[in-house]
Amino acid sequence: MSEEKQPIYDKYFFNESAYDYHDGGYIPLEVADVPESKLNIPSVLKPDKETETDVWYTVEAEPGETQILPGKKTKTWGYNQSLLGPTIVYKSGKTYHVTLKNSLPELTTFHWHGLDVPGPYIDGGCHAPVYPNQPKEITFKVDQPAATLWLHAHPCPETGWDVWHGLAAPVVVTDKHEASLPLPRNYGVDDIPVILQDRTFDDNNQWNYDKDYDPDGTEGKTALINGTVNPTFDVTTQKLRLRFLDGSNRREWRLHLSDDLVMTQIASDGGLLPEPVLLKKLMLTCAERAEVVLDFKDYKPGDQVTLYTDDVPILKFNIKAFTPDTTEIPQHLADITYPDVDKNALVHQVVMSGTDEAVMINGKKFGMMRIDDRQELGVAEYWDITNTNDCCGGMVHPYHTHGGSFKIISRNGEAPYPNELGYKDTVGVNPGETVRVKMRFNYPGIFMYHCHIIEHEDGGMMAQMQVYTKDDPHKKYKLMDMDTLLNALAKERHCTVDQLHLKSLDSYKAMGMDMC
Repeated sequence: MSEEKQPIYDKYFFNESAYDYHDGGYIPLEVADVPESKLNIPSVLKPDKETETDVWYTVEAEPGETQILPGKKTKTWGYNQSLLGPTIVYKSGKTYHVTLKNSLPELTTFHWHGLDVPGPYIDGGCHAPVYPNQPKEITFKVDQPAATLWLHAHPCPETGWDVWHGLAAPVVVTDKHEASLPLPRNYGVDDIPVILQDRTFDDNNQWNYDKDYDPDGTEGKTALINGTVNPTFDVTTQKLRLRFLDGSNRREWRLHLSDDLVMTQIASDGGLLPEPVLLKKLMLTCAERAEVVLDFKDYKPGDQVTLYTDDVPILKFNIKAFTPDTTEIPQHLADITYPDVDKNALVHQVVMSGTDEAVMINGKKFGMMRIDDRQELGVAEYWDITNTNDCCGGMVHPYHTHGGSFKIISRNGEAPYPNELGYKDTVGVNPGETVRVKMRFNYPGIFMYHCHIIEHEDGGMMAQMQVYTKDDPHKKYKLMDMDTLLNALAKERHCTVDQLHLKSLDSYKAMGMDMC
């Protein structure tokens, strides 16, 4: 692939007037006055057992303490460790049996963001609670392209609380096609996850979610990359694959490198792009993923390359000696196919409105027991996702749907951004914009769709659909109701329901609504 034959994009694509730093509650990042540390590279989760066709894993949500800053350890939550979690690898074509354990002091859920699985119980939204010391086992077959996904908690209306405490982990799906391409894939050496988050630390190195809470999205002063503050990474190969994940509750990340080093984006949320896209600037909204390859051919040992978000350095690459690499990224990476939509089919409408406590979808806040839309299993249909915020006073809403990946068709009738031509499950929608996507569900069940600014989804900018079969179009599912949820949380927090205060429910109270 020759860079001279392809355009190099040097803009972030999105509407600048709606960037998060225009929000009155925006928290600018500050470089922490602490020593640099080696970037934490998550280990790879080891199976409990494996055969040619099946794999058994155990994933445990647990509390702990993590040495993030010098001095006192930070109280954190994580999967199979004190903060975040190991990388979980799924091979397309295999069946997985996952034991979900909860050693936290309260209920949580395990949501497989981007994984194409049945809902609601395996998908792990709010209707799949796992209570303390009551393990569950889920079983599913992975049948989707290679991609970077992630696991995070989703116990509405406490998703923001759980993720802020550390419940997020990278998930990588592999397949034979991706493995056949000349791409970096030596995990931890030339293929690394980069989880982008932010937190504010108090004088005792602790996080206080309720103090930092903002109904328009909670942000922190300090960048936390894979749980590391002021991280560095030693580059020992000419080419380096970065699997970016915006794992923040609210923050958008506008990424660029020193020397305007070009990033070659090879994949987005749902896997490989049809062809690589060359970028000097890359913006990710909440929950989006992007895989990029960096080529350090023009650098020598002792050089340093810095990754920035806006003007804040967040990750430094220290160049070491490496063997020259003459491989080229193919000009064609993957075939992106999607079924046709019947010209007479319903076009689903999703209208995201409001900011702060007033956020809603289609004029309603989320109802735990309410089904807002329906779609037949296996049938592709269009969904129009509209952000009604004022262009200069609104914000980019990252829309996410559970239950699989969609294909972006247009933005206000125009072509998608150049790096949006692959499979997606999250898309940033600008104020005053309608994004049309084509969506097909491969499994039945109840699935949620929402803004992925986590305080927005917790505050009600969320709805749910039923994917039905012709044989059982009105199948009933056991859904988590509000009374059960509140009583469980009150019991676990050793208080009465009246004494229970969940910051996200203030958004419902402010609008005279509830989650029932």
